[in-house]
Amino acid sequence: MATLPNSVNRVIEEFRKLPGIGPKSATRLVYYFLRSNKKDATRLGKALIEMDNNVVFCSKCYNISDKEICDICSSPIRNKKRLCIVEDPLDVVAFEDAGVFDGVYFVLGGVISPADGISAEELRFPQLRERISELVNDISQPIEVIVATNPSLEGEATAMYIKDFLAEFLNKKKIVLTRLAMGLPTGADLEYADRLTLKRALDGRRNLN
Repeated sequence: MATLPNSVNRVIEEFRKLPGIGPKSATRLVYYFLRSNKKDATRLGKALIEMDNNVVFCSKCYNISDKEICDICSSPIRNKKRLCIVEDPLDVVAFEDAGVFDGVYFVLGGVISPADGISAEELRFPQLRERISELVNDISQPIEVIVATNPSLEGEATAMYIKDFLAEFLNKKKIVLTRLAMGLPTGADLEYADRLTLKRALDGRRNLN
C-alpha cells in the first residue's frame, strides 16, 4: 500500500491544526505546494520564520507588532482620551480597516468562558488596570473606555466583569465606561463586521456607569 513520505505527512498534520482546515483541505494545500515550481513553499516557510522571529506584543496595548510599542500607541495623532478594549488583534484590524475609530486599543486576549476553561486570571486584566492608570495620570480629564467585546454571552459576561474590575476608576470619575451598541448582531464577530455596522455600533455605544 502506497504511503506518503513522512515529510509530507508532517506538513499535512501542521495544516490540519489551522482553523477551518480539515484533512482533505490540508492535503490539497500540500499538493498545491508540491506541484508549484515557483518555490512557493520556500517563500511561505521563510515568511513564517520571519514572522515568528520578529512579531511581538506591544508593551502598552498587546496588539501584535514588530516594535516594543506599536505604531498606534506611539502615534502623536491618536486620541489618548479614548481606549477601546477588544478581545484579540483581529478586532483591531477590523476597526482600523473601517477607519471609524481614532483612539487607542487594549487587547484583552479573549473573553471569560467557563465552558472553555478560561477564567479572568488567564486574561490581561492586571495589564489593563496598569494601562488605564497610565492614561488617567497623563490626562487631566476623564477618559472614555469603550468595551468592544463581541456581542456573545461570553462577551457580555466579560463586559460586566470589566465594569466591576474598573470600579475604582468609575467611583473616582477617572473614566467613563461605554459599551458598543447592538449594531452588531448577537453571536457575530467584530472581524467580519462591515464598515457601516462598526460605525453604527460605535456611534450608539451606551454608558455602563
